[in-house]
Amino acid sequence: MKKFKFRWLGLLAVVGAAAVILTGCGQKSSSGSKGPLICATSGTLYPTSFHDEKSNKLTGFDVEIVRDVAKKMGRKVEFKEMSVDGQLTAVKSGKADMAANDFAVSPARRKQFTLSTPYKHSFDSLIVRKKDNSGIHSWADIKGKKAAGEAGTNYQRLAKQLGAKPVNYDNVSNDIYMKDVKSGKTDLIMNDYYLQKLALAAVPNNGLKILPNMYFRTNEDGKGSGIIMKKGNTKLQKQVNKALASLKKDGTLKKLSEKYYHADVSKQPKVHISRTFTIK
Repeated sequence: MKKFKFRWLGLLAVVGAAAVILTGCGQKSSSGSKGPLICATSGTLYPTSFHDEKSNKLTGFDVEIVRDVAKKMGRKVEFKEMSVDGQLTAVKSGKADMAANDFAVSPARRKQFTLSTPYKHSFDSLIVRKKDNSGIHSWADIKGKKAAGEAGTNYQRLAKQLGAKPVNYDNVSNDIYMKDVKSGKTDLIMNDYYLQKLALAAVPNNGLKILPNMYFRTNEDGKGSGIIMKKGNTKLQKQVNKALASLKKDGTLKKLSEKYYHADVSKQPKVHISRTFTIK
């Protein structure tokens, strides 16, 4: 069973795992030199950033994109593993040149960071119990239900906005979330569709499903997911965007999409969206 963590957008609560490769907490980034790029990521988010079960090597869709971007730039890359909150702080403080962890290229994030062009496109979904839909058949039914997630995330903010009771977890794996929905401890999980689909497939006999008639987007989803960099670092942004354009042109983005998501997430999906929400 794969025990990988769901992706939760927004600010997470707790700094997670320690650095994995040659990078101490006090190390400064090296975007102004030809030294290695320092990239913050989670290492626990399947299939974005995780450790291969056989080799224990850090890999994933975003991780491999960063490796290929660095190669196009003629640079090496070193990864620091931490929670999303820690990743954002590391970029803001200059301890990391960038962070890659399925970050939405959203208007709100543009105010705080310099962002790359998007390389992943998706939409949002709800996981519920298979036997009774967790009592959810419309958006109004979410009121009073228990929504599983991490404190401060956009998904939990939206759940609360819709009248649900947020049940917050720290750095736990997706099987824990699923077990609690199945048992009735919680009722739903809001998250990225592709990640939820893969999570369900990774946990057999989970008793859960994605509601097909309630796909949604939020104003925080932006135009897709990309790499975040320190505000004002347009030099690095131009280099990263040039590399991403090359990776798209040569088919690398599509190849990595199909490897990790079993779908071409490098282009906009064609799907009916039930609602678009503005998170307040």
